[in-house]
Amino acid sequence: MEEEFKIHSEFKPSGDQPEAIRKLTEGINDGLREQVLLGVTGSGKTFTIANVIQNIQRPALVIAHNKTLAAQLCNEFREFFPENRVEFFVSYYDYYQPEAYIPRTDTYIEKELEINDEIDKLRNSATSSLCESDKVIVVASVSCIYGLGLPIEYFRLAISLRKGDTKDRDELIRHLVEIQYKRADLDFVRATFRVRGDMVDIIPASMSESGIRIVFFGDEIEHIYEIDILTGKVKKELSHTNIFPASHYVVSKQLRENALEKIASDMEKRVAFFESKNKFIEAQRIRERVSYDIEMIREMGYCNGIENYSCYFDGRKDGQAPYTLMDFFPSDFVTFIDESHMTLPQLRAMYNGDRSRKDNLIEYGFRLPTAYNNRPLRFEEFDERVKQMVCISATPAKYELSNAGQVVEQIIRPTGLLDPEIFIKPVEGQIDSLIGEINQAVNAKGRVLITTLTKKMAESLTLYLKENHIKAEYMHSDIDTLERVTIINKLREGEFDVLVGINLLREGLDLPEVRLVCILDADKEGFLRSESSLIQTIGRAARNSESKVIMYADTVTDSMKKAIDETNRRRKAQKEYNDKNGIIPKTIIKKVTNTLNISEEVDLKTEKADKKDIYKEIERLTALMKLSSASLDFESAIKLRDEIAYLKKLVKGKK
Repeated sequence: MEEEFKIHSEFKPSGDQPEAIRKLTEGINDGLREQVLLGVTGSGKTFTIANVIQNIQRPALVIAHNKTLAAQLCNEFREFFPENRVEFFVSYYDYYQPEAYIPRTDTYIEKELEINDEIDKLRNSATSSLCESDKVIVVASVSCIYGLGLPIEYFRLAISLRKGDTKDRDELIRHLVEIQYKRADLDFVRATFRVRGDMVDIIPASMSESGIRIVFFGDEIEHIYEIDILTGKVKKELSHTNIFPASHYVVSKQLRENALEKIASDMEKRVAFFESKNKFIEAQRIRERVSYDIEMIREMGYCNGIENYSCYFDGRKDGQAPYTLMDFFPSDFVTFIDESHMTLPQLRAMYNGDRSRKDNLIEYGFRLPTAYNNRPLRFEEFDERVKQMVCISATPAKYELSNAGQVVEQIIRPTGLLDPEIFIKPVEGQIDSLIGEINQAVNAKGRVLITTLTKKMAESLTLYLKENHIKAEYMHSDIDTLERVTIINKLREGEFDVLVGINLLREGLDLPEVRLVCILDADKEGFLRSESSLIQTIGRAARNSESKVIMYADTVTDSMKKAIDETNRRRKAQKEYNDKNGIIPKTIIKKVTNTLNISEEVDLKTEKADKKDIYKEIERLTALMKLSSASLDFESAIKLRDEIAYLKKLVKGKK
């Protein structure tokens, strides 16, 4: 029986939380389609939502507008629900250059991407969990509205293996190949399998450190084990396991052949169309490209850009919405939109941006017109799929407020922390002033956040601070997802003291060590200095009892005035609550965690390296050395032997 959602926390709901939890729970149970939780920074909105999920006992999709925030939310929900499945689903591209064509210069830009294997594993883990359980929380970015293949085929092609079942070993191997697993007796990694006599070892697409071992006795499955893939040691015996496809775009052989026939037919129609318009270059181009893709799919099961043919495999008609992560959920799931004032506009903007890029590709013969069907959901399509929704924000927009069945306010912090005091300082001499304020905060063991208007300014300021012996780093959009989480944790742990950024430092980052927030060019009206943006930035200092905010500006704009007035209103309400209940504000103490970077490598050659990590690495390298030797790869075996000898020497030095 699947575990029910059950919170594990030393804290109990307090302040505004009990009333907010009660109202939101009643709203969902009463069938309200949309609700708003207007919660100030530091009021425990995530804890409130966790309690609502525990109360309603229904699967939940939590959508955040950037990967950093999604990673933090996932960590928090995993802490609250250690016995339940809390999954992470964001774009698996560390670097992504979309396919495009620029007619004016006759420039074709081929799609380039670097797929983060760790994130791809987490995406597969999310979809497989949704198949196996209805007690799942998935924390996702806006990538959850992009096409993801056919859920029915994904679930149907999963291999169910049960101890005692009759199954031919060769039949299992054929089935694994069909769902895009590769045989790899030496390079045994995620989404591969190896065969040793009556034993088949598989690393599912949703795993990277553990594998599944199937032991046959004739045509009977005698044992199913979970194993350590490095050492081959058995972790535990299983009575049943599911092996899900290695790709979300996998389909059966019959469906694939039918799809390829339709692709070929549409290619001939498109060639005829171009030829009728005397566009012979385009006709030749589309024939060559599509013919090559057809052969790749037939022989390999995939091709570069296979998602552009997705509608052929999942049976959709032109214009019909793609299948997305939302289609993998049970019908009664509830959607929670974190920082809704940012996330909903992003969801709304995705479709048009994708459509405009594909116009030229299709018009000039690089893609078939059906490539239009490989797209994100339109906002109205997303809206149709959301049965019930809770929008969460300290600054909800008019859209959420006008559609809400009820607005629940949560402006009292259980910790008693007040919104920070705000000071305005002139732009002239701001850098000298900034350095003085930073030194004061750092001397008090605090951390500092600085927001700038441009990436270049962030980089230049960081370099200047380092030249003045201040430990500073900057964070921007070029830094990959898991590295951003690492940077934030390093700030909290004190490896550096100042983090400089643009808009990445606004919503949702939980940094109780931050004692000072500085906003440069606060009077430059615009998106990054709007009322809601300023309130969110000010909120980064609301988790420390000694914190303050400095706005560097020569004039007080309307946005600044509104943000300051709203902050003072909330500060007054919190102070009255504290005085009434005898609460003395105390800085939040929160441990630094990162449960996402499951396969993080440890630098064993540093003084900080733990002996347990070194012993584990010796064990791993020994297994690889034996494997290399058995494969007659003696050169690799010698290198591994030397590395093992070095690590053994290192361990002795630590005794």
